Amino acid sequence: MTNNSSVLHPRKSWDNSQLDKFTFIDLFAGIGGFRIAAESNGGKCVFSSEWDKNSCKTYSTNHYDIPQGDITKILETNIPDHDILFAGFPCQAFSISGKQNGFDDTRGTLFFDVARIIKCKKPKMFLLENVKNLIRHDHGKTFKTIVNTIDELGYKYFYKVLRSSDYGVPQARERIYIVGFLDRSTVFHFPKPVDDSYVRVVSDILEPNGKAKVIDREIHYLDKPDTPPDRRRPYQIGYFNKGGQGERVYSINSAGITLSAYGGGQAGKTGAYKVGEAIRKLTARECARMQGFPDDFSIPVSENLAYKQFGDSVSVPVINKLIAQMLEAAL
Repeated sequence: MTNNSSVLHPRKSWDNSQLDKFTFIDLFAGIGGFRIAAESNGGKCVFSSEWDKNSCKTYSTNHYDIPQGDITKILETNIPDHDILFAGFPCQAFSISGKQNGFDDTRGTLFFDVARIIKCKKPKMFLLENVKNLIRHDHGKTFKTIVNTIDELGYKYFYKVLRSSDYGVPQARERIYIVGFLDRSTVFHFPKPVDDSYVRVVSDILEPNGKAKVIDREIHYLDKPDTPPDRRRPYQIGYFNKGGQGERVYSINSAGITLSAYGGGQAGKTGAYKVGEAIRKLTARECARMQGFPDDFSIPVSENLAYKQFGDSVSVPVINKLIAQMLEAAL
């Protein structure tokens, strides 16, 4: 895979001696998107956990640190003290019936492992990331249970759904971010979207002669203007087969669709784009760029595994801005 200079987010060069502004732990670490953002803000990782062996391979290749395994099997007392906890915990169904018993209602879910660590270690701050539909899951009961738990643990919290394409990332990925502070007097503001001049689109992250799966089906083009009305949103220009999931064709002159770890169809996981005269998927490196990973981030796994890993990851520049805002609020 190629390693051209990134047009978006070249990795900040830092000395390990400078990673001492704050300590953090990286839960459900994946391939380390949180870690890149935290270290670029001066953080030092003191603990990481990830159960997937392929993600651990990518993580250790890039961060020279092998994450510990299944967090459900790790005692909270064995985790080092830290200033900030990061967790993109999986959104598994909560087994609750609306009792709203806070901490007790989260038992049996992976959020419980986040909560028990917070309860034991009392970090100054935390940042959680999840799918935007978490707010509506089970008619809002799941999210209410989460924030009730956070309140019970003694933290002031803020939450908001942010779209990655509003923060210089060429992907219309929407995720909910929950920020918590042990100091309940803290005032926090979510970062403002970038101006239109800083909006990035798919064409900004394409590899020259990128070699990805080419769609050889008949393309049905839509009768639409060539210019996208909103560059921050995906712009569909056609489809193949029946136009189902993974069968839609998008313009490279606007933000891309959300990368997916499990999407189906011929263009599943990345979507299909018209690049020159070809209709093709994105390459693994292009997916990395679409999540704001720097071009010196190594991809030591197969293309299919890389698609899954970047689809499961976070948009690094968004996390970067959130951490900067958290640090500013905590001063």
